[in-house]
Amino acid sequence: MAKKKTDKVRPQVLKGFRDYPPPEQIARETMIGNVRSAVELMGFLPLQTASLELAETLLGSHYTDDNLAELFGFVGPDDVNMALRYELTVSLARYVAANPNLALPFRRYQYGNVWRVDKPGPGRYREFMQFDIDIVGTSNILADAEIIAAMVAVFDGLGINNYKVKYSSRKIMNGLIKFAGIDDNKAADVMRVVDKLNKQGKDAVIAELGAGRTDRSGDKIKGVGLTDSQIAEIEKFLDSVSGSGNSLETAESLLGSVQVSVEGINDLKAIESHLSSMNIDKNKTEIDLTIVRGLAYYTGPVFETVLLDLPEFGSVFSGGRYDNLVSRFVGKQIPGTGASIGVDRLLAALIELKALKLEQSVSKVLVTVMDPERLPDYLKMLHQLREAGIPSEIFVGDSKNITKQVKYADKVGIPFVLIVGSNEFEAGQVTIKNLKAGKEKAKETSEREEWLKAEEIQVTISADKMLEYLKGELG
Repeated sequence: MAKKKTDKVRPQVLKGFRDYPPPEQIARETMIGNVRSAVELMGFLPLQTASLELAETLLGSHYTDDNLAELFGFVGPDDVNMALRYELTVSLARYVAANPNLALPFRRYQYGNVWRVDKPGPGRYREFMQFDIDIVGTSNILADAEIIAAMVAVFDGLGINNYKVKYSSRKIMNGLIKFAGIDDNKAADVMRVVDKLNKQGKDAVIAELGAGRTDRSGDKIKGVGLTDSQIAEIEKFLDSVSGSGNSLETAESLLGSVQVSVEGINDLKAIESHLSSMNIDKNKTEIDLTIVRGLAYYTGPVFETVLLDLPEFGSVFSGGRYDNLVSRFVGKQIPGTGASIGVDRLLAALIELKALKLEQSVSKVLVTVMDPERLPDYLKMLHQLREAGIPSEIFVGDSKNITKQVKYADKVGIPFVLIVGSNEFEAGQVTIKNLKAGKEKAKETSEREEWLKAEEIQVTISADKMLEYLKGELG
């Protein structure tokens, strides 16, 4: 009789998506915990908004089917057009607009996944996590200084020292566009191209502002179509403020006749003064007038953070002021400012810098089961460990073989193994094997007998000393 075939489903992940194995997820949770602690110290409140939003929330009321196709959009229940959020800021704006009794200014932090229908590539996924901080409901430039101070606090809390939070103002660039005689309808494209300065270099930016260019892959990049004289004004400005220690004075001399640029310059002077009064290390922040930020909704100060030891990672914490985003929902201006962390990019940087270790397990102790009849006694030990705050687990597998149980602990990265057999129970003792020390000792000696006798690898102690010993070893 022929065997009946069973249908098998191939275990694959969608293109542009990925899984996070325990070591990476443990590291992510540790990093997020540190960031949360830093921003909560500064009064930011947690908020979680819906992952799915109405299409018009994300795209505006005049969106088209083509616009919806640019998101993970679809027609849901009750024939409602909806889409997965592509960032957290728009959802925040919707939340503020929908809660008119919210106390303003509203300081909030939020972290969660967002989804974008972008072309996947190395390190670029269609689902990724962001961590945002925002202050909504005030035009006071002190709020922007607080965002920068929070960015500094986050990196200090993560144990990173060699970084720079750079900031500028879109008002200065708006003034430059006006000064150069560029049409307002091209302003967003100019901002988008100039934002590529640090990544692509000045030559690529100048070419793209004009007729266009060919990128490294051979693809044609359409140009903005500015005139030679307009490009010359932008190039003159970029050359004048790049690497300049007195960039504000330089900008003032070039654009002092344009009111909006003067406003931007004064905003940056105020931020600099506020940061000084807050005793923020001057070596960790810097005015850089070449920073633009590509998003069209920024209206004032903009900020980004560069890891000086890993400049190739680009900006890992960036944002700016957006004074008109909430108005699309309520018809009046409710200004806001904030910044966002690309969680996975920052995590990769922390691992690269060895500021964060990949831990294989959250458990620190495995209680082995040598004698199933003494299971209640093993469970009492497990309770003691957990009650003392030591993350622990008991071996729940089918094998009674102690060697296999120890191998399990070694494989999942549990550093200590608790072994108690009939002899130990009778003597009121426990044997504790330090697997991490065992690995280190194995690197030092090839003699098995010497390895087995090493005190740092395995000790037998009185059961009432178990907790004290483990706490000492775990620090």
